[in-house]
Amino acid sequence: MSEDQKSGQERTEQPTEKRKNDARKKGQIPRSRELNTMLSLLFGAFGLVIIGGHMSAEFVSLFESALVFDREVAFDSEMIAVRFVDLVISSLVILAPFFAVMIVGAIVGPIFMGGWSFSPSAMAFKLEKLNPGKGLKRVFSSKGLLELLKALFKFIILAVCTAILFNLFIDQILGLGSLIPAQAFVESVTILRWSLVVLSFTLIFIVVLDVPFVLWDHNRQLKMTLREVKDELKESDGRPEVKSRIRMLQREMSQRRMMEALPSADVVITNPTHYAVALKYAGAEGQAPMVLAKGCDLIALRIRSVAVENEIAIFEAPPLARALYSSTEIGEEIPEKLFLAVAKVLAYIYQLRNAGFGEYVKPPGDISVPEEYSTVFSEGGLDGGE
Repeated sequence: MSEDQKSGQERTEQPTEKRKNDARKKGQIPRSRELNTMLSLLFGAFGLVIIGGHMSAEFVSLFESALVFDREVAFDSEMIAVRFVDLVISSLVILAPFFAVMIVGAIVGPIFMGGWSFSPSAMAFKLEKLNPGKGLKRVFSSKGLLELLKALFKFIILAVCTAILFNLFIDQILGLGSLIPAQAFVESVTILRWSLVVLSFTLIFIVVLDVPFVLWDHNRQLKMTLREVKDELKESDGRPEVKSRIRMLQREMSQRRMMEALPSADVVITNPTHYAVALKYAGAEGQAPMVLAKGCDLIALRIRSVAVENEIAIFEAPPLARALYSSTEIGEEIPEKLFLAVAKVLAYIYQLRNAGFGEYVKPPGDISVPEEYSTVFSEGGLDGGE
């Protein structure tokens, strides 16, 4: 019984990106042997079609030169060995382009499906691979049965195709015996390369069935239980103390930026002690006043201290301060429903700036906010008093 069955959970969740990346690092990627075989044969077949004529002509010349040698060479064992090595090297040089094409075909197959991957862990020695019990289990599993069916299907297709090709080329094959060796060799290469092309294309029927199954089976093996997904999310989010430290640093950075922008504010509206909100109005058309800083308790005290140091006007309006604090974030424009109340405060501040020495400016006495913000206070747990 598997571990998932013991825990009573099924693998119903799609694999996450982390799961896929971890599997890739272990060398667990989708691979279709049928696709690799087809592409290797197809590249080899087209390689023979393109350079087969040149290769056969070169081999004919090589065979002719190999069978013609002086009498002294025939009775000199050292020369025979040297000549043999020369013939082997010349043969490899002729076959080198064909080998290069076959190598490209072997590389292209894995790239097409799963991508190119090198995993040392997949190559590492594992004692469990020598376990005959697991080997027999794989052989007699459903996947082993499927591989057997694919092999039989492939054998039948290739056997039928070979019989058809043999019937088509029977006259040429029988006629090879009446040709001189050089012509017979060239004709054999021609029959071979076109037969290989046809046989390679027949594997497409198997690949069309095998590739979707391999992708489905790979995804099935990587599926996760709901518990695994939750554990991975916890792991990716990090430990609670690390997250707490990150949030604390983020708050400190945010407060530092807020205090740096505070000296450019036009007014600080207070509760007067619990809340403080700093506003700036650029005066541009279509723009509303913006919240530069806000805070409660100790943060509000720091905002008022910075405002005093920078000679920023402080205006006490508890309902408005609480409404701005609860409804607007730092860097945002104030809500439209608070335009009128804020406009009265800004108008009063501007009048104070422009007033002459000893001139009295009456403060606005009707700074009210819409009734809906009182509900926000109670839901958010904001204190309605000072």
